Amino acid sequence: MKGMKKKVLAFAAAAVLMAPQMVGAEGFAIYEWSAEGMGMAGARMFAENDAANLAYNPASITKVKGEAFKVSATYLSPHGKYDTKGNPALGGQDESGHNRVHPAWAPGMYYVKQINDKEWFGMGTWSRFGMVSQFERNTSAASNSFSAKMNGITLGANYARKMDKKWTASLGAEINYVGLQLDKNLWSGSMEIPANAIHMEGETYALGWNAAANYAFDEKNEVGVVYRSAINHSMDADYDYHGYFAGPNGAYGDAYACVTLPESITLGYNHKFDDKTRVELNYTWTRWERYDALNISVNPPINTPLGPVDAMNVDKDWTNGKRFAIGLEHKFSDKYSGLLGYAFDHSNIPYDGGDFMIPTGTRTTYSVGAQYHDKKQTLAFSIGFMNVGSLDFKGNGKTDTFASAHTRDSYTKMASISYQRNF
Repeated sequence: MKGMKKKVLAFAAAAVLMAPQMVGAEGFAIYEWSAEGMGMAGARMFAENDAANLAYNPASITKVKGEAFKVSATYLSPHGKYDTKGNPALGGQDESGHNRVHPAWAPGMYYVKQINDKEWFGMGTWSRFGMVSQFERNTSAASNSFSAKMNGITLGANYARKMDKKWTASLGAEINYVGLQLDKNLWSGSMEIPANAIHMEGETYALGWNAAANYAFDEKNEVGVVYRSAINHSMDADYDYHGYFAGPNGAYGDAYACVTLPESITLGYNHKFDDKTRVELNYTWTRWERYDALNISVNPPINTPLGPVDAMNVDKDWTNGKRFAIGLEHKFSDKYSGLLGYAFDHSNIPYDGGDFMIPTGTRTTYSVGAQYHDKKQTLAFSIGFMNVGSLDFKGNGKTDTFASAHTRDSYTKMASISYQRNF
């Protein structure tokens, strides 16, 4: 037990060092937690001897033999264009543009230990939520957001147990970190005066929990369910404000916001055609209706052409999210396997609740991967393409210099690599 305690402490220390590097992809929810997982488009709840099961389905860490440590890194590169219809009252004009390509990395790290024939313990760190979007500062999009980043990391620990030959179950706790950065322009009140730029940045930690269970009908068919709780963040942040109304030295102050990361339920089904080929079907429901508003208060108030502003509140009213995924795994030999994946994420952003922070519509993901494995190690690589549908949303009528916006031709290129060592 002393050796295991040292490994747990070392893992936690590594996770803390990793946190500032955790960045998200285009969108909000992230499912690219390992190369194998991305190769199957997130439909990887029942993998054999995979430490990343901790992220996809903690009840399946009972499929890990002995002890395993895994690291992964996923590269994501978003692209897209937009058109806006100007709001003349705020000096806006019709405009077309594109986002500034800002690639992101989403690393993951997992450790699983088999305690005995019935009990397992696992720790992991990965990103469940995150985003990054950037636009040129002199565009109409910048009045809504010219830079937005949410760096999210989850540090989770789970206990799993084989209840009998058919049932396995897991219960775990999560520490969730969120680092949020927002930059936007505030209209100066005149076409001759440059816009005033405001920058806000803060971070927060909060606790959550999860539960999972698997049931095996027979050797070929298995079902599972994973529940992850909502996580409520209260964030203290700082702001700095520069421009005509901020004075020659700028203005500085405190900001406060509440962010709720929603709960989710994932249902999965696994079918083995034979010893070489299996297929997984996944459905994920996420309670995005919790994201009903983005409310930020500031102190001291910010000077604008319309007077002092002590809060920036915008209604969102998102609907609940639905994600469908299918993944195929085929063993070509004792050492080589191939992976295929397809996923469809239904857009949950309404016309009244969209923005340039998360300018994404319906997402369709296609992926392919390969894996090498022997008794001691596993190496996997996968690539993917996410086609992002268009999104229409209106300006807030207060600070956005556009009346409405339309995003188009959006997509994300992805690549991931994972390495696992068995002990």
